[in-house]
Amino acid sequence: MQLSLRAFGIVAVAFALSGCSGNWGWYVVNPTIPAGASNLMFLLGGLKYTVALSLTAIAISVFVGLVIALPGLSEKPLVRSINRTYVELIRAVPILVMILWVYYGLPQLAGISIGVFWAGVIALALSDSAFEAEIFRAGIQSIGKGQYEAAHSISLSYTDTMRFVILPQAIRRILPALGNQLVYMLKMSSLVSVIGMQELTRKANELVVSQYRPLEIYTVLVLEYLVLILIVSAGVRWLERRLKADERN
Repeated sequence: MQLSLRAFGIVAVAFALSGCSGNWGWYVVNPTIPAGASNLMFLLGGLKYTVALSLTAIAISVFVGLVIALPGLSEKPLVRSINRTYVELIRAVPILVMILWVYYGLPQLAGISIGVFWAGVIALALSDSAFEAEIFRAGIQSIGKGQYEAAHSISLSYTDTMRFVILPQAIRRILPALGNQLVYMLKMSSLVSVIGMQELTRKANELVVSQYRPLEIYTVLVLEYLVLILIVSAGVRWLERRLKADERN
């Protein structure tokens, strides 16, 4: 705690000293002047793509992760190997490499054309699905066998048991981990800028090239991601409290 306060103090002093320097050019993002307001609007123009990319990718990765997690619960070694092979192969590939491979390699391999948005979605969803599979597998395995036996006693099928008994309980337990993955997805979406996706980071890079003020522009970029992630974190905590309240009732 003491070390954290000291580090915060050092950062605060550094910013204060830098603010006194003539090297700062906050006019480039000053909303009170036309040029600064225009630059800010340009930066914020990438927000919708970052949010759309992240939400679409996380939705797909959660679905794929659940599908991949189910074989990992099987008692048959051959079926479990499907889960292990997928998880280990996907987790071994860095996200940036996956993005480049999907955008440049997959069209040649499959003979199809992929835009930058869907290339980013596919790459992020594939990379995250391996982690989602492990989260779901751990969450489902944490449910006691008594729940399965109770479902079997009232003649529920495997699908209905998972849908109505096991998954609702598992999701309550893994919700914090799923929230962390959404935050992770928001941050990793910045890597899609390398293939030309006009999201927050790409917009900031283009503005730096034209304005030559990287410090001020990237500071605004940091604040944009900070606000996004704080909103997501607050939403996840609210959902956790809501689910706990429903469970008590």
